[in-house]
Amino acid sequence: MDINELMGQMLSKDSIKEISKKTGTTQTDVKKVLASALPSLLLGAEKQANDAGKLSGFAGALDDHSKDDVSDIVAFLKNVDMEDGGKIVGHLLGSGRAAATKKAAAASGLDRANVGNILSVAAPLLMTLLGQQTSQAQQQVQPQMNILPLLQSQPQTNSQNPSLLSGLLGSLLKNVDVGSLILNLLGGK
Repeated sequence: MDINELMGQMLSKDSIKEISKKTGTTQTDVKKVLASALPSLLLGAEKQANDAGKLSGFAGALDDHSKDDVSDIVAFLKNVDMEDGGKIVGHLLGSGRAAATKKAAAASGLDRANVGNILSVAAPLLMTLLGQQTSQAQQQVQPQMNILPLLQSQPQTNSQNPSLLSGLLGSLLKNVDVGSLILNLLGGK
């Protein structure tokens, strides 16, 4: 799993431009909001993966989102369900949602409603990219497993292999200053 690639897709010019269009905000505002809030969203994903009570639901959501097609990010973002995106933000940030939204609003100069809209468009993309990277990593691990149990059962989904999901998300963020990475990808803005 590579955080640079994931963040590169999240913060591509096409992504920023389309999120801006969909939310009626400037590209600069979108960059500021994402620079402020993406580290919290990623930390929330890691917490979900490490919480035994939430892991199964989170893994199922990642598995569902992994099937989404992001080969055309503009088309994907045009069709994002912002209501679903708002639910994703709520799950990832939990009780820290208000603080993260307030921080992103202060960083961008936008009101909380606009920040919420930006995050509601970006969150499904984040879940899809995390789900796809998790799915790819799991496919690389499965051939190394004993083949007999695999022949006797259905292939595992992310939700059926919680330790792998937790380890993958942990390794994604380990020893990475996500905030600095995001700022670098956004050109220091």
